[in-house]
Amino acid sequence: MQKINVVCVGKIKEYYLRAAVAEYEKRLSRFCRLEIREIPECRTLAEEAAPLIRAAKGFKIALCVEGKGLTSEGFAREIKTLCDRGEEISFIIGSSCGLDAEVKDKSDLKLSFSGMTFPHQLMRVILLEQVYRAFMINSGSEYHK
Repeated sequence: MQKINVVCVGKIKEYYLRAAVAEYEKRLSRFCRLEIREIPECRTLAEEAAPLIRAAKGFKIALCVEGKGLTSEGFAREIKTLCDRGEEISFIIGSSCGLDAEVKDKSDLKLSFSGMTFPHQLMRVILLEQVYRAFMINSGSEYHK
């Protein structure tokens, strides 16, 4: 079964966001083994870099505004390609201040979900929904309209 990691800085404090993450974890369980690894927030991005890099395994995708923009269908194709190659996938979400340049440099792909800025805790929910959507697109489901 496909292994997907979400490596992120900090914990989710709001109940409603934790509930949304739990819902997508449940939905994704039929497609992949999902592991969420939370790295403690540090004083600087540079201090967060090494723990983020160590926790990310396989194909590393850094979420950052200057990354490549994809449609949901394009994202699904990327996921399918990685799954077909048997690659473990790690998505990296930084703190509210973003990601250190070292994390971005050591990633295999820099991915932007939008030119807009999202709260890093909400980004976890958005990412999981898009990963779920990608698996649903790739399975031919009508979830994606």
